[in-house]
Amino acid sequence: MSKVELNVLFKKIQKDDKKEVLEFHVQGDELDHSDELVNMAGDIVTLGVKESGVENFPAEFKSIQRDSKKTVLKFNVKGDSDGKVLKLYEFAGRSVVLFLEQSQMTIEEFEEIHEGVGYSVNPDGTATVEGQLSTEDIPTGEPDDVNFDDNELLN
Repeated sequence: MSKVELNVLFKKIQKDDKKEVLEFHVQGDELDHSDELVNMAGDIVTLGVKESGVENFPAEFKSIQRDSKKTVLKFNVKGDSDGKVLKLYEFAGRSVVLFLEQSQMTIEEFEEIHEGVGYSVNPDGTATVEGQLSTEDIPTGEPDDVNFDDNELLN
C-alpha cells in the first residue's frame, strides 16, 4: 500500500500510563484517500509528521470518525524508546503534514506482553522484589559522616 500524505490539524497528544494518544483533524467534508484510510483503521501503521522530522514510528490506527465538518484520526503509540513522540509535543495545536503507511507489524507484535518484575506478597500485605534495595541499605548519619572513596566512585 502506498504512503498517504494529509494536511491535518494536530489537535492533541495525551499520555496515559501505557500509551500516548495522538489525535489529528482533517477539516472539511472532502477527504483525500478516504478508502485507504478506512482500510488502515484498526491496524498498525507507520506515522510521520513532516515538520518535526519524525518519521516511521509504529502506531495503532485506533479510529477514524467523520462528520460534516471534519474527520478525526486517532492513533495509539506504545513504547516510545527512541523519544520520537516526545519530539511531537511542540507541534500539537498546529497544522502539519501527516504521513501514513500500512505497517507489516501485527497488533500482537505491537502490544507485546511485558513480563514485568517478579515479586512476592508477604502476609502483612507488603511486596518483596528480588534485588530491590531497602531503606536499611542506605547509609545513615550526616553527609560528612559517610565515607566515600573517590577512586571507587570514578571506577
